[in-house]
Amino acid sequence: MPELLEHSVPTGSRATGARIPPATGGRARVREDSERLARDDLRRQIGELERELGELFATAFPRAGIDFGVPAAGGPRVLGVADLEAVRDALAVRLQKARGELSRRVDTEEQNRELIERMIAEPDHYRWVQVSNDDIGERGCRHWHSRPRWGLLGMILGWWRVKLSSGCPLAKGRGPAASRTNKSSSGPQVPQAPAARRGGLARPGYDSGAG
Repeated sequence: MPELLEHSVPTGSRATGARIPPATGGRARVREDSERLARDDLRRQIGELERELGELFATAFPRAGIDFGVPAAGGPRVLGVADLEAVRDALAVRLQKARGELSRRVDTEEQNRELIERMIAEPDHYRWVQVSNDDIGERGCRHWHSRPRWGLLGMILGWWRVKLSSGCPLAKGRGPAASRTNKSSSGPQVPQAPAARRGGLARPGYDSGAG
């Protein structure tokens, strides 16, 4: 019996000092699921911010000069959680700045509309003041201009009015290329009469026409 005890070899992890490796598969799967849920939530937030930024762009039209762009996150690749967080934060900052700029524009445009009303009521108090469609956030080339009636005589007598322009200037013609094409075409050529000039030289700052 003592001989058997001397020659017996102990078995098991305790005798050999070996450790059983932990089951890492479950933890890795939990970590992957957490990252996937985080990416899905970040994509949802990014989509919401992009939608709000698009609606703000449509609201700001036709105003120009407001930056709605957001730099790209890099080349074509699958964005991780950190990359998606950076995109979300950039969109949030851009949206906040665009809202602030649009709010300032709207306030200024409302003040300009009130200025037009005061100009029409008392044009002599706003001499030479001019307000355009762009100043009130609208499209077109119209402008309101406080100027003397009948030119220099109205300026001497203090007869002022607010004149509303007729709109955008007309096109200046088809250009030299179209003229050469017309000259080379068959058939008799009818000379064009020179454009009539109105009222001589126009002086800067006031209307040279009567009325």
